Amino acid sequence: MTGKGGVGKSAVAAALARVAADRGKRVLVCEMDDKGSLATYLGREQLGFEPVTVAPNLAAMAMNTEDSLREYIRLYLRVPIIGSLAPLARIFDFVANAAPAVKEILAIGKLCYEVRENNYDLVIADSEASGHFVAQVSAPDALAALVRIGIVADQTKWMSNLLHDHSVSSVLAVVTPEEMPVVETIELRERLAKATPVNFAGVVINRMPAVVGVAVSGASSAAATDASVSGASVPDETRAVVEWLTTRRTAAEGHARALADAFELGNVETLSEAPAKGGDASAGNRAPTAIVAHLVGEINRVLSEHA
Repeated sequence: MTGKGGVGKSAVAAALARVAADRGKRVLVCEMDDKGSLATYLGREQLGFEPVTVAPNLAAMAMNTEDSLREYIRLYLRVPIIGSLAPLARIFDFVANAAPAVKEILAIGKLCYEVRENNYDLVIADSEASGHFVAQVSAPDALAALVRIGIVADQTKWMSNLLHDHSVSSVLAVVTPEEMPVVETIELRERLAKATPVNFAGVVINRMPAVVGVAVSGASSAAATDASVSGASVPDETRAVVEWLTTRRTAAEGHARALADAFELGNVETLSEAPAKGGDASAGNRAPTAIVAHLVGEINRVLSEHA
């Protein structure tokens, strides 16, 4: 899963993982950029490289390339690792700077390994933002073009085969109904198609504004609705709020149509905004776990509509 920074990618990844786990799948969800967002949405203080169970059927981890290197050496080179990897890490940094795909290989390779070994039914990568994602997911192809024989070539080949298999691996983009995220998502698909045959499965529009009748709460909503029917006057403040919400919803629908047209889709799936606590619309008043709970309901709604 990828998307422009700030679109709620980690929240959607956490919610999708919970939905799959609730349906009996063995799920691993991994934060690739190690910013801590995924841990927050899963109700944890932090996540480490070793997967930990955060709910029935659901394990979570955060990527760390040094720990991934340690595991790679243990699994494939059969070399026991004792103590610090500092000397080896310095060599690794030198090689990685010469061939940047090496770091990405260690990250994506860990998840490919979990898939190949069938340790989980579903592995969800809460990936880098779309600006860095293409380099990450196409790393096996890039390194394979540089190294064609030997152990490195063998390792990159099976990773590429797994990532290129559309029945196994897919990319899902998360986007908000705003101009820049939509434009960046359209560009992402084009860049991805040029870099690697990894399947672009589709897009999910997050934080879709509710229709005005739902978005305006309490007495203001009732007053606005009554006014639209009977012509009765309403306070200017209420009218201004209704007009702003209407304009926002209309603009969001336009961005959703633009995205659907660009991808030649009849429509794209939308997840509504999480309601604010106590009617306060500020983002800071939406608890991360409450946002995930809301998104779980939205994803279940979408799945039931397509059942």
